[in-house]
Amino acid sequence: MHIFTDPALLFFVFGVFAGLLKSNLEIPPAISRFLSLYLLMALGLKGGFALAQTGLTTQVLTGLGLAVLLAVVVPLLGYGLLRRVVGPFDAAAVAATYGSVSAVTFITANAHLDGQGIAHGGHMAAAMALMESPAIILAVLLANVLRRQASAAHTVSGGTLALGGPPAEGVGWPKVLHESFTDGAQLLLLGAMAVGWLSGESGREAMQPFSGDLFKGMLAFFLLDMGLNTARQLPGLRGQSPWLLAYALIAPLVHGLLALGLAALAGLPAGDAALLMVLAASASYIAVPAVVRHAIPEANPSLYVGLSLGVTFPLNILLGIPLYTRLAQAALG
Repeated sequence: MHIFTDPALLFFVFGVFAGLLKSNLEIPPAISRFLSLYLLMALGLKGGFALAQTGLTTQVLTGLGLAVLLAVVVPLLGYGLLRRVVGPFDAAAVAATYGSVSAVTFITANAHLDGQGIAHGGHMAAAMALMESPAIILAVLLANVLRRQASAAHTVSGGTLALGGPPAEGVGWPKVLHESFTDGAQLLLLGAMAVGWLSGESGREAMQPFSGDLFKGMLAFFLLDMGLNTARQLPGLRGQSPWLLAYALIAPLVHGLLALGLAALAGLPAGDAALLMVLAASASYIAVPAVVRHAIPEANPSLYVGLSLGVTFPLNILLGIPLYTRLAQAALG
């Protein structure tokens, strides 16, 4: 199995093991931040170099369109289901988490496809960036509607929350939209992609030591840190509803199969389909929680962070990525 031969994934397993042992092994936050920015920059450059070769073809635009469609459909389906298990605000927050994407999962999937020699389009990095924000905006809209409904039901002396009011006290719409669309990680990814696109083959050769040779080692170091963080989230899952844990385990596969069906209908190649499945199956544990924590303070952060980072992230890293790849190859060749 790939998990026993891929050094990056083995470092993730080691990180989880060290965290469960309560070791004092720790990656300083500044270094962890640098590693994440490096990986996004390297991925953006690779995507830009690939786009410089292919251009904006119909296939590229189709892949981007399917990504946006999934970014809207997945959180809406999740919210409708989760409302039966938890309160509406928690349902909106968890649905946003699973409707958005995990950059680390996507980067790991890219490395896996490269290792398997499976061709894939660099434009899928842009698809990842496009899928980040819709789920956040939908969750904030849902929370705003819920607050209006609660205000109407418990109005005293005629006071109600006006349509289009702020999502939470002290957090206005401009702040939420700004954080959703101008997140630094997204801008770095898209900026690096633009640099790769403009510089083309000469840029690829110049940046090869940075974006190529160093990539696997940096990914292994970062996955070690992610393993440690995953172990820290596991205690927070104690006492949670088994239905929530089932959702965290089953929803990624369902979302991935939905992406595979759309990719098959659109005629995407297997590599692009596999990455679209990974994006649909992943859950955000950085960008969405950072916004939702302020925009939907009624939701429990340990719930949506614990499920995404403690359950879905390791599931996708260890089992999901190879499974989605095989399913895409079996269906699309």
